[in-house]
Amino acid sequence: MMKRKYKLLGIACLSLAYTACKLPSLAEKKESQAIPGSYGGNSTQDSSNTAAIRWRDYFTDPYLAALIDTALVNNQELNITLQEIDISRNEIRARKGEYLPFVGIKAGGGVDKVSRYTNIGAMEANTEIKPGKEMPEPLPDYQISAVATWEIDIWQKLHNAKKAAVSRYLATVEGRNFVITSLVAEIANSYYELLALDNQQEILQQNIELQTNALRIVKLQKEATRVTELAVRKFEAEVLKTQSLQYGIKQRITETENRINFLLGRYPQPIARSKQDLNSLTPMQVHTGLPAQLLANRPDIKQAELQLAAAKLDVKVAKAQFYPSLGISASIGYRAFNPSYLLKTPESLLYSIAGDLVAPLVNRNAIKATYYNANAKQLQAIYQYERTILNAYVEVANQQAKIGNLEKSYDLKAKQVDALARSINISNDLFQSARADYMEVLMTQRDVLEARFELIETRMQQMNAVINIYQALGGGWN
Repeated sequence: MMKRKYKLLGIACLSLAYTACKLPSLAEKKESQAIPGSYGGNSTQDSSNTAAIRWRDYFTDPYLAALIDTALVNNQELNITLQEIDISRNEIRARKGEYLPFVGIKAGGGVDKVSRYTNIGAMEANTEIKPGKEMPEPLPDYQISAVATWEIDIWQKLHNAKKAAVSRYLATVEGRNFVITSLVAEIANSYYELLALDNQQEILQQNIELQTNALRIVKLQKEATRVTELAVRKFEAEVLKTQSLQYGIKQRITETENRINFLLGRYPQPIARSKQDLNSLTPMQVHTGLPAQLLANRPDIKQAELQLAAAKLDVKVAKAQFYPSLGISASIGYRAFNPSYLLKTPESLLYSIAGDLVAPLVNRNAIKATYYNANAKQLQAIYQYERTILNAYVEVANQQAKIGNLEKSYDLKAKQVDALARSINISNDLFQSARADYMEVLMTQRDVLEARFELIETRMQQMNAVINIYQALGGGWN
């Protein structure tokens, strides 16, 4: 009879386990790390990579380095990210505590009065603690004990949850690195934009001086009846137009300075910067290395990879919810109706130990939904990881092509500026000898101003391109 009971109990447990462990089917996908062997059809296999250079060695301007140093301390977005790292670190501690035994101390007291016409009340009425001493009524109750609970992690559910928390913590560290690369690049771009605006302002001043001299000559020629009042008014209008342009540049300088100050976490103030001619700067030499190096250099790719690892572990954690869980609880302490009896041993001593095996059997909709969601988030993480790799490759390829095209464009614009600069003297000489119309002089001066502006703009774009490709390659955070 006893064997039959054990046999039925065993069959029931096996049936329970089978029902609990029968999992719903899920869509599966393996992430792809495929990446071309080179950028933009360039078949070079040179592994030299600019991303390995520290930002302090890449940006040698001391004013720019000082700005970046300040931003790395005061930037609010970066400091917010640092707090996210602390939050993730604390999440690891919380997950670790879930698979360790929990031990606590329990103390309490109370009073209980039961009806005399109940089984407990009748027993208490007929019970003597000592000969001639009845059970007190109402009955006090005092207790002090240690209690412990422990879920045995037989399916690695709790350990996998901790590993997922570790992956997310490491992902936040990479997220901080990505914020640093973006911050360094944004400050550097804004800094060189500020230098370009300074240069354009200086060009404007030179052009205003040139046009003012031309206006003075035109006025003298009018007095000599060699030109009409129309020429004088045209030259005056051109001078006024050029003078008005400087206020637009001043506004852009103010906005750029304030943008840098915001990144530095401080209120508006003048930005100390180099007075060097932007055209005299040589863009930094860039080595793109191999596309596969992006996987190790780009913080956002490493962040996406770690988030994917955490998502995979989340699926394992959700899967383990279908399996039976084994828990152990125990307690030991003292309990008595009178404080004077509380520490008497063994009369007031109590202890217990129990184990339970629990598995979901009916109405598993909640854990199924958690399982499906975990898998869907895993697929999202896979697509995000592949998207991040693709985006990184495209960014480098674009900036690499941009550097080459801007270099050729700058050479041609430099020749254009040189040719137009010589044409100013020629037009002035021809105008003074009455062999050229005043409109030719005006148009020549206007063309030179626009060409010099465009040359500065192109040089600034070159500096931006070498900054952006440095960021795209994964440099700037180390």
